Amino acid sequence: MFKKWFGSKEEVKTVQLKSPITGNAVSLDKVPDPVFAQKMMGDGIAVEPTEGVAVSPVDGEIIQVFPTKHAIGIKAKNGAEILIHIGLETVSLNGEGFETHVKEGDKVKTGDKLVSFDLETIRTKAKSTVTPIIITNTDSAASLSHEQEGPVQRGDSPVLTVTFE
Repeated sequence: MFKKWFGSKEEVKTVQLKSPITGNAVSLDKVPDPVFAQKMMGDGIAVEPTEGVAVSPVDGEIIQVFPTKHAIGIKAKNGAEILIHIGLETVSLNGEGFETHVKEGDKVKTGDKLVSFDLETIRTKAKSTVTPIIITNTDSAASLSHEQEGPVQRGDSPVLTVTFE
């Protein structure tokens, strides 16, 4: 009753993640890295990119921008903590081929540009271009469902739905 009087916001429990990258969505078990393939960091999906732009998969807040610009952490409105890790073994590039467009604390909407990256640099200097999208606090989620594999469009194609109680 008091919530009605004081205009308390409705709590968001379920969030649908849109693909942050245009390309081909694949199951994590197809990622050639055991940390991601065995879900040691959490559950999610991966995208083999066909273009070098990553956008926000949700409305939320940037909680981490790695100094090497190869990964971004986002907290969704329902509490889901999302890691977008562009390529495999890309930390060793020390930022080469990456340009970030956000900083920690920024509020973002689905589709906002986060990082631009040079696919050719990643192809030639890193292990893989495949980009895991991980819910790092999967253990706290009430449910997580995989929506789509195959061709995906950044900011548009649903790839995961995650619910927190």
